[in-house]
Amino acid sequence: MVILSFSRGQDAESRLAPTRWAILALNITVERVTKQLKTAVFFIAMVASLNSNAEIYHWKDNVGNDHYSDRSEAGAESLKIDPGETYHRVRSVYDGDTIRLESGERVRLLAINTPEVEGSKRAQEAGGDAAKAWLTKRIEGKKVRLESDLTQRDKYGRRLAHIFSEDSDHINRLLVEQGLATVVLHPPNLKYAAALLEAQRQAEKASLGVWGDPAYRVKPITTLLEDGLRGWQRLQGVPTGIRHGRRYLRLAFGDRIDVKIPLKNLAHFPAVKAYIGQSVEVRGWPARRKDHYTILVRHPSMLIINGEEAE
Repeated sequence: MVILSFSRGQDAESRLAPTRWAILALNITVERVTKQLKTAVFFIAMVASLNSNAEIYHWKDNVGNDHYSDRSEAGAESLKIDPGETYHRVRSVYDGDTIRLESGERVRLLAINTPEVEGSKRAQEAGGDAAKAWLTKRIEGKKVRLESDLTQRDKYGRRLAHIFSEDSDHINRLLVEQGLATVVLHPPNLKYAAALLEAQRQAEKASLGVWGDPAYRVKPITTLLEDGLRGWQRLQGVPTGIRHGRRYLRLAFGDRIDVKIPLKNLAHFPAVKAYIGQSVEVRGWPARRKDHYTILVRHPSMLIINGEEAE
């Protein structure tokens, strides 16, 4: 005889919301459980999974009955539950780096950026439509797997994720490979950083996408003082000094332009003095305050010294 039992206190009852029964779609495998018992264990796993800390226990009583429960008893063994991988269908593609799932949840692709598409609050940027069209063809209406890093959501409430197709293609990396996206790393979220940066080096070498688009050619950093410039830019200049603050270290490119590096991210950078007096390409978004321009840089991959990333 197989006997099933699980905790049903008031807190447990409140967790049995209908939306949580989506676990029925999971592929559960249980070690040392015969095929005939898997159905029984499945229902216990379904209930215990409502509590992320729950485990499934198995034991035999003194008359040989098998017990499965989320409560341990003397002599019980803990069973390994493998929930498998969960896929989500993509309802729509907003732009080259943001999608909406069938559930309505918005997902921002981690570690990359694509040019903007035209919207009510933003202007069209070169390459934006191409990135959106590629992503739409690749995943809209299809199922994808989401893989998070340390930061789960951005300041807009969007879920942050690396996206994988059903045939295991890393969509974030493919966008970079095509030159449709650039790599923008935000420590501590550095999963797949090496693979993404290598994909970007190859795309840049081949002048693919944004790397061959005149709109994204390298410009003198002093162009900011003449034309302003908006959006993601590649700006070249020679830093002449370092300024220290409470939250940022700043590389000064003259009196009115600087690059600010969060102090909490400095461990990822080489010795900052290595930039002084060198020709440095800065990749990022210039921000203006009165007559001063600042570019926030969170990772050394956005500062290129004499054509090479600093080690």
